[in-house]
Amino acid sequence: MPKTQETTWRAGRFWWEGAPAGPGPGSGCAVRGLVFDLDALTDIECDGHRVAYNAAFTTHGLDFQWSVPRYRQLLALTDERQRVAAELRKRCVATEADVLTKLLADEIYTTKTMLFDELILERDLSPRAGLVDFVMDAVGAGVQVAVVVNGQRGWAEPLVRQLVGEGLVEVVVAAEDIVKPMPDPEAHRHALWELGLSADDAFAVTGSASGLRAANSAGMPTLVITGEGTPDIPAAVAVRPDYGGADPLRLADCQRLHAGWSRSRKPTAA
Repeated sequence: MPKTQETTWRAGRFWWEGAPAGPGPGSGCAVRGLVFDLDALTDIECDGHRVAYNAAFTTHGLDFQWSVPRYRQLLALTDERQRVAAELRKRCVATEADVLTKLLADEIYTTKTMLFDELILERDLSPRAGLVDFVMDAVGAGVQVAVVVNGQRGWAEPLVRQLVGEGLVEVVVAAEDIVKPMPDPEAHRHALWELGLSADDAFAVTGSASGLRAANSAGMPTLVITGEGTPDIPAAVAVRPDYGGADPLRLADCQRLHAGWSRSRKPTAA
Protein backbone atom coordinates (compact mmCIF):
# COMPACT_ATOMS: atom_id res chain seq x y z
CA MET A 1 0.00 0.00 0.00
CA PRO A 2 1.58 3.34 -0.95
CA LYS A 3 2.60 5.54 1.93
CA THR A 4 1.28 8.98 1.12
CA GLN A 5 0.64 12.05 3.20
CA GLU A 6 -3.05 11.85 2.34
CA THR A 7 -3.46 8.35 3.81
CA THR A 8 -1.15 8.46 6.82
CA TRP A 9 -3.51 9.04 9.72
CA ARG A 10 -2.59 7.83 13.15
CA ALA A 11 -4.98 7.83 16.10
CA GLY A 12 -6.33 11.35 15.74
CA ARG A 13 -3.17 12.86 14.20
CA PHE A 14 -2.83 14.15 10.67
CA TRP A 15 0.30 14.23 8.55
CA TRP A 16 0.79 17.96 8.97
CA GLU A 17 0.95 17.54 12.75
CA GLY A 18 3.89 15.16 12.40
CA ALA A 19 3.77 11.40 12.82
CA PRO A 20 4.48 10.10 16.29
CA ALA A 21 7.92 8.63 16.74
CA GLY A 22 7.96 4.88 16.64
CA PRO A 23 9.37 2.97 19.57
CA GLY A 24 13.10 2.64 19.12
CA PRO A 25 15.90 0.86 20.91
CA GLY A 26 15.83 1.45 24.63
CA SER A 27 12.27 2.78 24.58
CA GLY A 28 11.01 -0.21 26.54
CA CYS A 29 8.64 -1.22 23.70
CA ALA A 30 9.88 -4.38 21.98
CA VAL A 31 7.01 -4.59 19.50
CA ARG A 32 7.54 -2.14 16.65
CA GLY A 33 5.34 -3.84 14.07
CA LEU A 34 2.20 -5.99 13.89
CA VAL A 35 1.71 -8.43 11.01
CA PHE A 36 -1.86 -9.70 10.63
CA ASP A 37 -3.25 -12.41 8.41
CA LEU A 38 -6.49 -11.41 6.71
CA ASP A 39 -8.34 -14.12 8.62
CA ALA A 40 -7.23 -12.45 11.86
CA LEU A 41 -9.22 -9.38 10.80
CA THR A 42 -12.45 -11.16 9.87
CA ASP A 43 -13.77 -14.71 9.54
CA ILE A 44 -12.83 -14.80 5.88
CA GLU A 45 -13.02 -18.60 5.79
CA CYS A 46 -16.59 -19.13 6.96
CA ASP A 47 -18.09 -15.83 5.81
CA GLY A 48 -16.15 -15.63 2.55
CA HIS A 49 -14.66 -18.85 1.18
CA ARG A 50 -17.47 -21.08 2.48
CA VAL A 51 -20.11 -18.90 0.83
CA ALA A 52 -18.20 -18.95 -2.47
CA TYR A 53 -17.88 -22.74 -2.30
CA ASN A 54 -21.61 -23.13 -1.72
CA ALA A 55 -22.25 -21.00 -4.80
CA ALA A 56 -19.78 -23.16 -6.75
CA PHE A 57 -21.56 -26.35 -5.67
CA THR A 58 -24.81 -24.92 -7.02
CA THR A 59 -23.10 -23.91 -10.27
CA HIS A 60 -21.93 -27.50 -10.74
CA GLY A 61 -25.40 -28.92 -10.09
CA LEU A 62 -24.62 -30.35 -6.64
CA ASP A 63 -27.48 -30.26 -4.14
CA PHE A 64 -25.52 -29.83 -0.89
CA GLN A 65 -24.11 -26.87 1.01
CA TRP A 66 -21.39 -26.53 3.63
CA SER A 67 -22.62 -25.47 7.08
CA VAL A 68 -20.27 -23.51 9.34
CA PRO A 69 -19.58 -26.52 11.63
CA ARG A 70 -18.88 -28.80 8.65
CA TYR A 71 -16.58 -26.25 7.04
CA ARG A 72 -14.65 -25.78 10.28
CA GLN A 73 -14.09 -29.54 10.37
CA LEU A 74 -12.72 -29.48 6.84
CA LEU A 75 -10.28 -26.69 7.69
CA ALA A 76 -8.12 -29.41 9.24
CA LEU A 77 -7.20 -30.17 5.60
CA THR A 78 -4.84 -27.40 4.49
CA ASP A 79 -5.42 -27.98 0.76
CA GLU A 80 -8.75 -26.59 -0.46
CA ARG A 81 -9.07 -29.19 -3.20
CA GLN A 82 -8.67 -31.93 -0.60
CA ARG A 83 -11.59 -30.46 1.33
CA VAL A 84 -13.78 -30.61 -1.76
CA ALA A 85 -12.66 -34.14 -2.62
CA ALA A 86 -13.37 -35.28 0.94
CA GLU A 87 -16.91 -33.89 0.70
CA LEU A 88 -17.48 -35.51 -2.69
CA ARG A 89 -16.46 -38.90 -1.30
CA LYS A 90 -18.60 -38.41 1.82
CA ARG A 91 -21.60 -37.61 -0.37
CA CYS A 92 -20.82 -40.62 -2.62
CA VAL A 93 -20.46 -38.27 -5.57
CA ALA A 94 -17.13 -39.97 -6.25
CA THR A 95 -14.79 -42.50 -4.69
CA GLU A 96 -11.22 -42.12 -3.50
CA ALA A 97 -10.01 -44.34 -6.32
CA ASP A 98 -12.00 -42.45 -8.92
CA VAL A 99 -9.76 -40.14 -10.94
CA LEU A 100 -12.84 -38.04 -11.67
CA THR A 101 -12.93 -37.01 -8.01
CA LYS A 102 -9.77 -34.96 -8.41
CA LEU A 103 -10.91 -33.52 -11.72
CA LEU A 104 -14.28 -32.44 -10.31
CA ALA A 105 -12.62 -31.05 -7.16
CA ASP A 106 -10.27 -29.01 -9.37
CA GLU A 107 -13.20 -27.67 -11.41
CA ILE A 108 -15.16 -26.71 -8.29
CA TYR A 109 -12.09 -25.00 -6.82
CA THR A 110 -11.57 -22.99 -10.03
CA THR A 111 -15.22 -21.93 -10.07
CA LYS A 112 -15.09 -21.01 -6.39
CA THR A 113 -11.99 -18.84 -6.95
CA MET A 114 -13.72 -16.85 -9.69
CA LEU A 115 -16.89 -16.46 -7.62
CA PHE A 116 -14.93 -15.46 -4.52
CA ASP A 117 -13.25 -12.55 -6.31
CA GLU A 118 -16.68 -11.35 -7.45
CA LEU A 119 -18.51 -11.86 -4.15
CA ILE A 120 -16.00 -10.83 -1.49
CA LEU A 121 -16.52 -7.06 -1.62
CA GLU A 122 -20.30 -7.52 -1.73
CA ARG A 123 -20.36 -9.55 1.49
CA ASP A 124 -20.01 -6.50 3.79
CA LEU A 125 -17.78 -8.50 6.15
CA SER A 126 -17.43 -7.29 9.73
CA PRO A 127 -14.17 -6.96 11.69
CA ARG A 128 -13.61 -9.34 14.56
CA ALA A 129 -14.79 -8.00 17.91
CA GLY A 130 -12.36 -5.47 19.38
CA LEU A 131 -10.09 -5.40 16.31
CA VAL A 132 -10.37 -1.70 15.51
CA ASP A 133 -9.72 -0.63 19.12
CA PHE A 134 -6.66 -2.87 19.22
CA VAL A 135 -5.24 -1.49 15.98
CA MET A 136 -5.93 2.09 17.09
CA ASP A 137 -4.10 1.40 20.36
CA ALA A 138 -1.07 0.07 18.48
CA VAL A 139 -0.97 2.77 15.82
CA GLY A 140 -1.37 5.46 18.45
CA ALA A 141 1.81 4.12 20.07
CA GLY A 142 3.69 4.40 16.78
CA VAL A 143 3.60 0.71 15.92
CA GLN A 144 3.50 -0.10 12.20
CA VAL A 145 0.83 -2.45 10.85
CA ALA A 146 0.91 -4.88 7.92
CA VAL A 147 -1.58 -7.43 6.58
CA VAL A 148 -0.74 -10.50 4.49
CA VAL A 149 -3.40 -11.84 2.13
CA ASN A 150 -3.57 -15.02 0.03
CA GLY A 151 -5.49 -13.14 -2.65
CA GLN A 152 -5.42 -10.42 -5.27
CA ARG A 153 -4.64 -6.82 -4.31
CA GLY A 154 -7.67 -5.59 -6.26
CA TRP A 155 -10.05 -6.85 -3.57
CA ALA A 156 -7.61 -7.24 -0.66
CA GLU A 157 -6.78 -3.56 -0.13
CA PRO A 158 -10.41 -2.33 -0.24
CA LEU A 159 -11.41 -5.10 2.16
CA VAL A 160 -8.61 -4.24 4.61
CA ARG A 161 -9.70 -0.58 4.57
CA GLN A 162 -13.30 -1.66 5.12
CA LEU A 163 -12.36 -3.78 8.14
CA VAL A 164 -9.70 -1.64 9.83
CA GLY A 165 -10.17 1.90 8.60
CA GLU A 166 -8.47 4.29 6.21
CA GLY A 167 -4.73 4.81 6.54
CA LEU A 168 -4.08 2.60 9.56
CA VAL A 169 -2.45 -0.28 7.67
CA GLU A 170 0.86 0.71 6.09
CA VAL A 171 1.56 -2.48 4.12
CA VAL A 172 -0.67 -5.03 2.39
CA VAL A 173 1.19 -8.04 0.98
CA ALA A 174 -0.97 -9.70 -1.69
CA ALA A 175 -0.61 -12.67 -4.05
CA GLU A 176 1.16 -10.53 -6.64
CA ASP A 177 4.02 -9.86 -4.20
CA ILE A 178 4.99 -13.45 -3.47
CA VAL A 179 5.67 -16.77 -5.18
CA LYS A 180 4.63 -19.21 -2.45
CA PRO A 181 1.40 -18.87 -0.43
CA MET A 182 1.12 -19.75 3.25
CA PRO A 183 2.21 -21.85 5.08
CA ASP A 184 5.42 -20.73 3.36
CA PRO A 185 6.75 -17.73 5.34
CA GLU A 186 7.52 -15.63 2.24
CA ALA A 187 4.55 -13.29 2.68
CA HIS A 188 5.43 -12.56 6.31
CA ARG A 189 9.08 -11.97 5.45
CA HIS A 190 8.02 -9.63 2.66
CA ALA A 191 5.83 -7.71 5.11
CA LEU A 192 8.77 -7.31 7.49
CA TRP A 193 10.94 -6.08 4.63
CA GLU A 194 8.28 -3.52 3.63
CA LEU A 195 8.04 -2.32 7.24
CA GLY A 196 11.83 -2.15 7.56
CA LEU A 197 11.78 -4.38 10.65
CA SER A 198 13.41 -7.60 11.77
CA ALA A 199 11.35 -10.52 12.99
CA ASP A 200 12.57 -9.83 16.54
CA ASP A 201 10.85 -6.43 16.45
CA ALA A 202 7.49 -7.73 15.24
CA PHE A 203 4.46 -9.59 16.53
CA ALA A 204 2.16 -11.69 14.35
CA VAL A 205 -1.58 -12.27 14.69
CA THR A 206 -3.26 -15.05 12.73
CA GLY A 207 -6.58 -16.82 12.49
CA SER A 208 -5.40 -20.12 11.01
CA ALA A 209 -3.00 -23.00 11.52
CA SER A 210 -1.28 -22.24 8.21
CA GLY A 211 -0.80 -18.62 9.25
CA LEU A 212 0.66 -19.73 12.57
CA ARG A 213 3.19 -21.97 10.82
CA ALA A 214 4.12 -19.22 8.37
CA ALA A 215 4.60 -16.54 11.02
CA ASN A 216 6.58 -18.86 13.28
CA SER A 217 8.76 -19.90 10.34
CA ALA A 218 9.40 -16.22 9.67
CA GLY A 219 10.69 -15.93 13.25
CA MET A 220 7.82 -14.01 14.85
CA PRO A 221 5.93 -14.75 18.07
CA THR A 222 2.33 -15.36 17.08
CA LEU A 223 -1.06 -14.90 18.72
CA VAL A 224 -3.98 -16.92 17.35
CA ILE A 225 -7.53 -15.58 17.10
CA THR A 226 -9.78 -18.62 16.95
CA GLY A 227 -13.18 -17.04 16.40
CA GLU A 228 -14.73 -19.50 18.82
CA GLY A 229 -13.35 -21.37 21.80
CA THR A 230 -9.73 -21.34 22.89
CA PRO A 231 -8.10 -24.63 21.86
CA ASP A 232 -4.64 -25.55 23.07
CA ILE A 233 -2.16 -24.45 20.39
CA PRO A 234 1.32 -24.86 21.89
CA ALA A 235 3.11 -23.09 19.02
CA ALA A 236 1.19 -19.86 19.73
CA VAL A 237 2.23 -17.40 22.44
CA ALA A 238 -1.48 -16.93 23.23
CA VAL A 239 -4.90 -17.94 21.95
CA ARG A 240 -8.01 -15.76 22.11
CA PRO A 241 -11.52 -15.97 20.63
CA ASP A 242 -11.31 -12.30 19.56
CA TYR A 243 -9.77 -8.95 20.53
CA GLY A 244 -12.58 -7.72 22.78
CA GLY A 245 -14.55 -9.12 25.69
CA ALA A 246 -14.12 -8.41 29.37
CA ASP A 247 -10.33 -8.34 28.97
CA PRO A 248 -9.68 -6.69 25.59
CA LEU A 249 -6.33 -7.18 23.90
CA ARG A 250 -4.02 -4.17 24.03
CA LEU A 251 -0.53 -3.43 22.77
CA ALA A 252 0.84 -3.80 26.30
CA ASP A 253 -0.33 -7.44 26.26
CA CYS A 254 1.59 -8.05 23.05
CA GLN A 255 4.68 -6.43 24.55
CA ARG A 256 4.43 -8.73 27.56
CA LEU A 257 3.96 -11.81 25.39
CA HIS A 258 6.81 -10.71 23.14
CA ALA A 259 9.11 -10.27 26.14
CA GLY A 260 8.29 -13.74 27.43
CA TRP A 261 8.88 -15.21 23.98
CA SER A 262 12.23 -13.43 23.73
CA ARG A 263 13.34 -14.71 27.14
CA SER A 264 12.40 -18.28 26.21
CA ARG A 265 14.67 -18.12 23.16
CA LYS A 266 17.77 -16.97 25.05
CA PRO A 267 20.23 -19.80 25.75
CA THR A 268 20.58 -20.58 29.44
CA ALA A 269 23.88 -19.90 31.10
CA ALA A 270 26.11 -22.92 31.45
